[in-house]
Amino acid sequence: MTDGRATWARSYYRNTTGDEFRSVLTLMGPGGRTVETHCAVESQDEPGVCETPHRSPYGGPEEYVAVAEYAGGGGPEEAPLLLRSGSNPAPSAAG
Repeated sequence: MTDGRATWARSYYRNTTGDEFRSVLTLMGPGGRTVETHCAVESQDEPGVCETPHRSPYGGPEEYVAVAEYAGGGGPEEAPLLLRSGSNPAPSAAG
């Protein structure tokens, strides 16, 4: 996501399983810049949000990619990966 002065990643979730999950949201940008946020995904009927910190942009939005990963509760060694979803870079205006 961008607002002209900042770039960040956001994922929405809804967890009605009764179990708590973990989420890692990663924003990768130009020059090897990476921001990673860990979120607890509580079991609740209401939608939730995981969001990286807002950063000053380096390059245009087409140079950023976000990846959201959701895993079961527990430690990383024992929690199965449930979902991995990635963004596509924004289309260029020259298209």
